[in-house]
Amino acid sequence: MLCKATEHIEEQIALGLRLEEKGYTYRTSDGIYFDVSRFPSYADFAGLDLAGQSEGRIDEVAEKRNPADFAIWKFAAEGVKRQQEWDSPWGRGFPGWHLECSAMSSKYLGEHFDIHTGGIDHVPVHHTNEIAQSEAAFGRTPWVNFWMHNEFIDFKGEKMSKSKGSVLLLQDLVDAGYEPLAYRYWFLQAHYRQQQSFTDEAIAAAAKGYRRLLAHAAELREVQGQGDPELQAPLRARFRAAMHDDLNAPQAMAVAWEVARSGELPGPDKRDLLLHFDRVLALDLASAAPAAEEETESDPRIDALVAERAAARARKDFAEADRIRDALATEGIVVRDTPEGPTWKRA
Repeated sequence: MLCKATEHIEEQIALGLRLEEKGYTYRTSDGIYFDVSRFPSYADFAGLDLAGQSEGRIDEVAEKRNPADFAIWKFAAEGVKRQQEWDSPWGRGFPGWHLECSAMSSKYLGEHFDIHTGGIDHVPVHHTNEIAQSEAAFGRTPWVNFWMHNEFIDFKGEKMSKSKGSVLLLQDLVDAGYEPLAYRYWFLQAHYRQQQSFTDEAIAAAAKGYRRLLAHAAELREVQGQGDPELQAPLRARFRAAMHDDLNAPQAMAVAWEVARSGELPGPDKRDLLLHFDRVLALDLASAAPAAEEETESDPRIDALVAERAAARARKDFAEADRIRDALATEGIVVRDTPEGPTWKRA
Protein backbone atom coordinates (compact mmCIF):
# COMPACT_ATOMS: atom_id res chain seq x y z
CA MET A 1 0.00 0.00 0.00
CA LEU A 2 1.32 3.43 -0.98
CA CYS A 3 -0.13 6.25 1.13
CA LYS A 4 -0.12 9.88 0.06
CA ALA A 5 0.15 12.52 2.76
CA THR A 6 -2.07 14.88 0.76
CA GLU A 7 -4.88 12.32 0.95
CA HIS A 8 -4.70 12.18 4.75
CA ILE A 9 -5.01 15.82 5.76
CA GLU A 10 -8.14 15.05 7.81
CA GLU A 11 -6.22 12.47 9.88
CA GLN A 12 -3.32 14.86 10.39
CA ILE A 13 -5.62 17.65 11.59
CA ALA A 14 -7.33 15.17 13.96
CA LEU A 15 -3.96 14.18 15.41
CA GLY A 16 -3.01 17.82 15.85
CA LEU A 17 -6.26 18.52 17.67
CA ARG A 18 -5.66 15.52 19.92
CA LEU A 19 -2.26 16.93 20.91
CA GLU A 20 -3.78 20.35 21.45
CA GLU A 21 -6.50 18.96 23.70
CA LYS A 22 -3.84 17.23 25.84
CA GLY A 23 -1.90 20.45 26.22
CA TYR A 24 1.18 19.55 24.20
CA THR A 25 0.98 22.42 21.70
CA TYR A 26 1.08 26.21 21.62
CA ARG A 27 0.42 28.86 19.02
CA THR A 28 2.87 31.33 17.45
CA SER A 29 2.38 33.86 14.68
CA ASP A 30 3.43 31.32 12.05
CA GLY A 31 1.95 28.05 13.31
CA ILE A 32 1.09 25.49 15.98
CA TYR A 33 4.12 23.94 17.70
CA PHE A 34 4.76 20.88 19.84
CA ASP A 35 6.31 21.82 23.20
CA VAL A 36 9.08 19.27 23.79
CA SER A 37 9.42 20.36 27.42
CA ARG A 38 6.02 18.72 28.02
CA PHE A 39 7.51 15.38 26.88
CA PRO A 40 10.32 14.56 29.37
CA SER A 41 11.79 11.63 27.41
CA TYR A 42 12.13 13.63 24.16
CA ALA A 43 15.93 13.37 24.00
CA ASP A 44 16.18 9.69 25.01
CA PHE A 45 15.69 7.95 21.64
CA ALA A 46 18.60 9.69 19.91
CA GLY A 47 20.60 10.62 23.00
CA LEU A 48 20.25 14.30 22.12
CA ASP A 49 22.02 17.17 23.82
CA LEU A 50 19.14 19.63 23.81
CA ALA A 51 21.27 22.33 25.40
CA GLY A 52 23.59 22.17 22.42
CA GLN A 53 20.70 22.76 20.02
CA SER A 54 20.10 26.30 21.26
CA GLU A 55 21.70 27.85 18.19
CA GLY A 56 22.06 27.21 14.51
CA ARG A 57 18.84 25.33 13.75
CA ILE A 58 17.51 25.75 10.23
CA ASP A 59 13.92 26.26 11.38
CA GLU A 60 14.76 28.97 13.92
CA VAL A 61 11.59 30.79 14.98
CA ALA A 62 11.88 33.57 17.56
CA GLU A 63 8.59 32.70 19.28
CA LYS A 64 9.45 29.06 19.91
CA ARG A 65 9.68 28.13 23.59
CA ASN A 66 12.45 25.59 22.99
CA PRO A 67 14.85 25.24 20.04
CA ALA A 68 13.73 21.63 19.46
CA ASP A 69 10.00 22.46 19.33
CA PHE A 70 8.59 21.41 15.96
CA ALA A 71 5.63 22.49 13.84
CA ILE A 72 2.36 20.61 13.95
CA TRP A 73 0.64 23.06 11.58
CA LYS A 74 2.13 25.98 9.67
CA PHE A 75 0.02 28.99 8.69
CA ALA A 76 -0.09 30.12 5.08
CA ALA A 77 1.75 33.45 4.69
CA GLU A 78 -0.36 36.45 3.79
CA GLY A 79 -0.39 37.22 0.10
CA VAL A 80 1.37 33.95 -0.74
CA LYS A 81 -0.53 31.17 -2.49
CA ARG A 82 1.09 27.76 -2.03
CA GLN A 83 0.37 24.79 -4.27
CA GLN A 84 -0.60 22.73 -1.22
CA GLU A 85 -2.54 24.31 1.63
CA TRP A 86 -5.76 23.45 3.42
CA ASP A 87 -8.32 24.89 5.83
CA SER A 88 -8.02 23.81 9.46
CA PRO A 89 -9.39 24.76 12.91
CA TRP A 90 -6.25 26.90 13.32
CA GLY A 91 -6.52 28.65 9.98
CA ARG A 92 -5.43 27.95 6.42
CA GLY A 93 -2.05 26.31 6.09
CA PHE A 94 -0.34 22.95 5.89
CA PRO A 95 0.84 20.17 8.27
CA GLY A 96 4.30 19.98 9.76
CA TRP A 97 6.29 17.34 7.92
CA HIS A 98 6.53 14.96 10.92
CA LEU A 99 2.77 14.81 11.49
CA GLU A 100 1.91 12.89 8.33
CA CYS A 101 3.88 9.78 9.30
CA SER A 102 2.24 9.36 12.70
CA ALA A 103 -1.22 10.04 11.26
CA MET A 104 -0.96 7.58 8.39
CA SER A 105 0.78 4.79 10.30
CA SER A 106 -1.80 4.92 13.08
CA LYS A 107 -4.63 4.77 10.54
CA TYR A 108 -3.34 1.65 8.81
CA LEU A 109 -1.30 -0.07 11.55
CA GLY A 110 -2.99 1.09 14.75
CA GLU A 111 -1.78 3.25 17.60
CA HIS A 112 0.88 0.69 18.50
CA PHE A 113 2.80 -1.55 16.08
CA ASP A 114 5.94 -3.64 15.87
CA ILE A 115 8.42 -2.30 13.32
CA HIS A 116 9.27 1.17 12.01
CA THR A 117 12.03 1.60 9.42
CA GLY A 118 13.90 4.50 7.90
CA GLY A 119 17.29 5.97 7.14
CA ILE A 120 19.88 6.56 9.85
CA ASP A 121 19.55 10.29 9.22
CA HIS A 122 15.97 10.21 10.54
CA VAL A 123 17.01 9.34 14.09
CA PRO A 124 17.85 12.76 15.63
CA VAL A 125 14.92 14.78 14.26
CA HIS A 126 12.18 13.08 12.26
CA HIS A 127 11.83 9.83 14.20
CA THR A 128 12.45 11.59 17.51
CA ASN A 129 9.58 13.94 16.71
CA GLU A 130 7.37 11.09 15.53
CA ILE A 131 7.86 9.32 18.84
CA ALA A 132 7.11 12.44 20.87
CA GLN A 133 3.89 13.35 19.09
CA SER A 134 2.66 9.75 18.82
CA GLU A 135 3.30 8.70 22.41
CA ALA A 136 1.89 12.01 23.63
CA ALA A 137 -1.27 11.64 21.54
CA PHE A 138 -1.89 7.91 21.92
CA GLY A 139 -0.64 7.43 25.48
CA ARG A 140 1.39 4.39 24.40
CA THR A 141 5.01 3.84 25.47
CA PRO A 142 6.72 2.54 23.48
CA TRP A 143 4.73 3.57 20.44
CA VAL A 144 6.80 1.19 18.28
CA ASN A 145 8.50 -1.98 19.52
CA PHE A 146 11.45 -2.06 17.10
CA TRP A 147 13.23 0.62 15.07
CA MET A 148 15.36 -0.38 12.09
CA HIS A 149 17.56 2.29 10.53
CA ASN A 150 19.34 1.76 7.25
CA GLU A 151 22.86 3.11 6.82
CA PHE A 152 23.83 5.42 3.97
CA ILE A 153 25.00 4.22 0.57
CA ASP A 154 28.24 5.80 -0.62
CA PHE A 155 28.09 6.53 -4.34
CA LYS A 156 31.53 6.22 -5.87
CA GLY A 157 33.30 7.90 -2.99
CA GLU A 158 31.32 11.10 -2.98
CA LYS A 159 27.93 12.41 -1.99
CA MET A 160 25.20 12.43 -4.62
CA SER A 161 25.26 15.61 -6.68
CA LYS A 162 23.68 16.48 -10.02
CA SER A 163 26.51 18.86 -10.83
CA LYS A 164 29.04 16.05 -10.34
CA GLY A 165 26.98 13.54 -12.28
CA SER A 166 26.81 11.22 -9.28
CA VAL A 167 23.03 10.94 -9.06
CA LEU A 168 21.96 7.40 -9.90
CA LEU A 169 18.44 6.30 -10.82
CA LEU A 170 17.21 2.75 -11.27
CA GLN A 171 16.56 3.62 -14.91
CA ASP A 172 20.28 4.32 -15.29
CA LEU A 173 20.99 0.69 -14.39
CA VAL A 174 18.36 -0.50 -16.85
CA ASP A 175 19.85 1.70 -19.56
CA ALA A 176 23.26 0.19 -18.81
CA GLY A 177 21.84 -3.30 -19.38
CA TYR A 178 21.40 -4.45 -15.78
CA GLU A 179 18.34 -6.20 -14.41
CA PRO A 180 16.73 -3.98 -11.74
CA LEU A 181 16.85 -6.87 -9.27
CA ALA A 182 20.63 -6.91 -9.62
CA TYR A 183 20.58 -3.82 -7.42
CA ARG A 184 18.53 -5.67 -4.82
CA TYR A 185 20.99 -8.56 -4.99
CA TRP A 186 23.85 -6.08 -4.45
CA PHE A 187 22.05 -4.55 -1.47
CA LEU A 188 21.43 -7.96 0.12
CA GLN A 189 25.17 -8.63 0.20
CA ALA A 190 25.63 -6.32 3.20
CA HIS A 191 23.81 -5.84 6.50
CA TYR A 192 21.34 -2.97 6.42
CA ARG A 193 23.23 -1.26 9.30
CA GLN A 194 26.47 -1.40 7.29
CA GLN A 195 27.40 1.39 4.88
CA GLN A 196 27.89 0.15 1.32
CA SER A 197 29.95 1.73 -1.44
CA PHE A 198 28.27 1.73 -4.83
CA THR A 199 30.65 1.54 -7.78
CA ASP A 200 30.38 0.39 -11.39
CA GLU A 201 32.51 -2.63 -10.51
CA ALA A 202 30.29 -3.51 -7.53
CA ILE A 203 27.02 -3.46 -9.47
CA ALA A 204 28.61 -5.35 -12.37
CA ALA A 205 29.80 -8.05 -9.98
CA ALA A 206 26.37 -8.17 -8.34
CA ALA A 207 24.67 -8.48 -11.72
CA LYS A 208 26.96 -11.36 -12.59
CA GLY A 209 26.24 -13.07 -9.27
CA TYR A 210 22.52 -12.54 -9.68
CA ARG A 211 22.56 -14.07 -13.18
CA ARG A 212 24.40 -17.09 -11.80
CA LEU A 213 21.82 -17.56 -9.06
CA LEU A 214 19.05 -17.25 -11.66
CA ALA A 215 20.81 -19.90 -13.76
CA HIS A 216 20.82 -22.30 -10.81
CA ALA A 217 17.13 -21.63 -10.20
CA ALA A 218 16.30 -22.04 -13.89
CA GLU A 219 17.83 -25.53 -13.90
CA LEU A 220 15.27 -26.54 -11.27
CA ARG A 221 12.13 -25.29 -13.04
CA GLU A 222 11.40 -28.63 -14.68
CA VAL A 223 12.33 -30.75 -11.65
CA GLN A 224 9.55 -33.16 -10.72
CA GLY A 225 8.78 -34.89 -7.45
CA GLN A 226 8.33 -34.06 -3.80
CA GLY A 227 11.03 -32.76 -1.52
CA ASP A 228 11.95 -34.23 1.86
CA PRO A 229 10.85 -31.88 4.70
CA GLU A 230 13.23 -33.53 7.17
CA LEU A 231 16.19 -33.05 4.83
CA GLN A 232 15.24 -29.41 4.26
CA ALA A 233 14.56 -28.57 7.92
CA PRO A 234 18.17 -27.74 9.01
CA LEU A 235 18.68 -25.39 6.05
CA ARG A 236 15.35 -23.69 6.60
CA ALA A 237 16.28 -23.24 10.26
CA ARG A 238 19.65 -21.69 9.39
CA PHE A 239 18.04 -19.28 6.93
CA ARG A 240 15.40 -18.33 9.48
CA ALA A 241 18.04 -17.85 12.18
CA ALA A 242 19.99 -15.49 9.92
CA MET A 243 16.93 -13.37 9.22
CA HIS A 244 15.98 -13.36 12.91
CA ASP A 245 19.49 -12.08 13.69
CA ASP A 246 18.58 -8.45 12.94
CA LEU A 247 17.91 -9.28 9.28
CA ASN A 248 21.36 -10.67 8.57
CA ALA A 249 20.80 -10.80 4.82
CA PRO A 250 24.41 -11.70 3.89
CA GLN A 251 24.25 -14.82 6.07
CA ALA A 252 20.85 -15.73 4.63
CA MET A 253 22.23 -15.29 1.10
CA ALA A 254 25.11 -17.61 2.02
CA VAL A 255 22.59 -20.32 2.93
CA ALA A 256 20.76 -19.78 -0.36
CA TRP A 257 24.00 -20.11 -2.31
CA GLU A 258 24.94 -23.25 -0.36
CA VAL A 259 21.68 -24.80 -1.52
CA ALA A 260 22.04 -23.57 -5.11
CA ARG A 261 25.58 -25.01 -5.46
CA SER A 262 24.97 -28.23 -3.56
CA GLY A 263 25.87 -31.38 -5.42
CA GLU A 264 24.29 -33.57 -2.76
CA LEU A 265 20.81 -32.14 -2.29
CA PRO A 266 18.19 -33.72 -4.55
CA GLY A 267 16.63 -31.42 -7.14
CA PRO A 268 13.17 -31.23 -5.53
CA ASP A 269 14.70 -30.16 -2.22
CA LYS A 270 16.88 -27.50 -3.86
CA ARG A 271 13.82 -26.21 -5.72
CA ASP A 272 11.67 -26.10 -2.60
CA LEU A 273 14.35 -24.41 -0.51
CA LEU A 274 15.21 -21.71 -3.05
CA LEU A 275 11.55 -20.86 -3.58
CA HIS A 276 11.03 -20.78 0.18
CA PHE A 277 14.01 -18.47 0.68
CA ASP A 278 12.84 -16.24 -2.16
CA ARG A 279 9.66 -15.42 -0.24
CA VAL A 280 12.02 -13.23 1.80
CA LEU A 281 14.76 -12.39 -0.70
CA ALA A 282 12.27 -11.42 -3.44
CA LEU A 283 14.71 -12.05 -6.30
CA ASP A 284 12.06 -13.56 -8.57
CA LEU A 285 13.71 -16.97 -8.65
CA ALA A 286 10.44 -18.67 -9.55
CA SER A 287 10.47 -16.95 -12.94
CA ALA A 288 14.11 -17.70 -13.69
CA ALA A 289 14.72 -18.89 -17.23
CA PRO A 290 17.92 -20.17 -18.80
CA ALA A 291 19.94 -17.22 -20.05
CA ALA A 292 20.22 -16.93 -23.78
CA GLU A 293 23.67 -16.64 -25.27
CA GLU A 294 24.41 -13.03 -26.10
CA GLU A 295 25.48 -12.25 -29.62
CA THR A 296 28.71 -10.32 -29.81
CA GLU A 297 28.96 -7.52 -32.31
CA SER A 298 31.74 -5.30 -33.53
CA ASP A 299 31.52 -1.90 -35.16
CA PRO A 300 34.62 0.31 -35.28
CA ARG A 301 32.65 3.53 -34.86
CA ILE A 302 30.62 2.27 -31.89
CA ASP A 303 33.67 0.60 -30.36
CA ALA A 304 35.46 3.96 -30.51
CA LEU A 305 32.55 5.79 -28.85
CA VAL A 306 32.34 3.19 -26.09
CA ALA A 307 36.09 3.54 -25.50
CA GLU A 308 35.72 7.34 -25.46
CA ARG A 309 32.96 7.03 -22.86
CA ALA A 310 35.16 4.74 -20.72
CA ALA A 311 37.95 7.33 -20.87
CA ALA A 312 35.52 10.08 -19.80
CA ARG A 313 34.37 8.01 -16.84
CA ALA A 314 37.99 7.32 -15.86
CA ARG A 315 38.68 11.04 -15.63
CA LYS A 316 35.35 11.52 -13.79
CA ASP A 317 33.81 13.54 -16.63
CA PHE A 318 30.43 11.94 -16.04
CA ALA A 319 28.57 14.57 -18.03
CA GLU A 320 30.51 13.65 -21.18
CA ALA A 321 30.12 9.94 -20.43
CA ASP A 322 26.37 10.37 -20.10
CA ARG A 323 26.24 12.38 -23.33
CA ILE A 324 27.93 9.57 -25.25
CA ARG A 325 25.70 6.94 -23.63
CA ASP A 326 22.56 8.91 -24.48
CA ALA A 327 23.73 9.41 -28.06
CA LEU A 328 24.29 5.67 -28.42
CA ALA A 329 20.91 4.97 -26.82
CA THR A 330 19.18 6.98 -29.56
CA GLU A 331 20.71 4.48 -32.01
CA GLY A 332 19.39 1.57 -29.98
CA ILE A 333 22.79 0.76 -28.49
CA VAL A 334 22.87 -0.39 -24.86
CA VAL A 335 26.20 0.00 -23.06
CA ARG A 336 26.93 -2.16 -20.03
CA ASP A 337 29.85 -1.70 -17.64
CA THR A 338 31.42 -4.94 -16.41
CA PRO A 339 34.51 -5.77 -14.32
CA GLU A 340 36.23 -6.68 -17.60
CA GLY A 341 35.32 -3.36 -19.18
CA PRO A 342 32.33 -1.90 -21.06
CA THR A 343 30.38 -3.97 -23.58
CA TRP A 344 27.58 -3.03 -25.94
CA LYS A 345 24.72 -4.60 -27.80
CA ARG A 346 21.80 -3.54 -29.91
CA ALA A 347 18.54 -3.29 -27.97
